[in-house]
Amino acid sequence: MKIDMLGLQAFVAVADLQGFGKAATSLHITQTALTRRLQNLERFLGVRLVERTTRTVALTRIGADFLPQARRLMDDLAAAMRDLRESGNAMRGDVTIACVPTAGVQFLPRIMERYAERHPHNRVRILDHASSGVAAAVLRREAEFGVNIAEPRDPALVSVPLLRDRFVLICRDDHPLAGRRSVAWRTLRGHPLIFAGTASNNRPLLDEALGEARSALTTFYEVQRSSTAVGLVAAGVAAAVVPALALQRGTYPTVRVVALTDPVVSRELVLISRRGASLSPAAQALYELIRAGAGGAAQPPVKTRARKAATLSAKAVVAPSK
Repeated sequence: MKIDMLGLQAFVAVADLQGFGKAATSLHITQTALTRRLQNLERFLGVRLVERTTRTVALTRIGADFLPQARRLMDDLAAAMRDLRESGNAMRGDVTIACVPTAGVQFLPRIMERYAERHPHNRVRILDHASSGVAAAVLRREAEFGVNIAEPRDPALVSVPLLRDRFVLICRDDHPLAGRRSVAWRTLRGHPLIFAGTASNNRPLLDEALGEARSALTTFYEVQRSSTAVGLVAAGVAAAVVPALALQRGTYPTVRVVALTDPVVSRELVLISRRGASLSPAAQALYELIRAGAGGAAQPPVKTRARKAATLSAKAVVAPSK
């Protein structure tokens, strides 16, 4: 049902100021416009609210009974608009974002800590999905924006580069490769490995980057989430190939991180949002904080030969190492 707020405003003004002239002046409209608004409201309600003579203006019995409710409606609307304006100015409100799970392990926690310090009254809901789920959540407006793996561009989404996340080997400290700072991919041959499963968006990146060398690796276990691989490594099941962001520093003291080279393979994380959409002030503040914080989460530089790293389908970056 459509609520005639202009009619309610006119009715309350006439009742409070006891006259059409004063009411019209207070609303900065003509008496004719005021009368029309009041008549439209009465026609909509099907009752007379005001009795008007040449000298006096009085509320009908129904009008007098309705006045407290009309005042309450106007007060509630004014309060809602005031709260909305204040929340916008103060960047207050609830925020829902989507992200790939690895972003929520090491990168986002630092950002959320800063956001909570600056906006202690804001509540944040994080939807951790696979890459396709992050894009879908943003498109369905379940999340205002997302942190995702770079994928072929969707025309309905805007993508902003965030950081590169290098693939590494993680193994327990009793593994034969645990003492190495870096190893070439070919060194992994013969070692049982935990690898990204076919449902993981990391799998096509690695398959494309490694080419035929991928088939030479011995994959004993496949997982859809890197966090599962980390847990298996900590238990001593096998070594695993995961993005560097998958392991939070200090969480597993017995797990070692070994750089993978020849080639160096990394994936790009991006911020995605709906094209043409306006973020709420609270979401915009978090969006900017994530962009600013990405520099601190960047992967350490990798020594490469003079030629630039090749970009494969805008998904993985492969750089040859010395």
